Amino acid sequence: MAADGPRQNKVYKAMNRPLTVLGAERRLFFVALIAGGAVFSLMHSLVGGIVLFIVGVIIARIATKHDVEILRVLFNSGKFRRRYDPMKPDAVEIAIRRRVGQN
Repeated sequence: MAADGPRQNKVYKAMNRPLTVLGAERRLFFVALIAGGAVFSLMHSLVGGIVLFIVGVIIARIATKHDVEILRVLFNSGKFRRRYDPMKPDAVEIAIRRRVGQN
């Protein structure tokens, strides 16, 4: 290795960009797509399915703009309930003890 200075590596923007479809995170987009398809299939309403899909994509875009990893946080919040819920207090007892013979 030559001592020409610090090592430089190329970093491409595409590696750090989140995967989105129509500006929404791809998983949220497909949730909106499936929900719209379910309304169309179950209620036989094309307009209802399209409206639900459009509203779902708009909400997904807002959530993606706020935080790209929002789904990971929501899914993990069930596993780590006390960590993510600030309204559940943990009883913590703090005791200060002095060793005998110290000032």
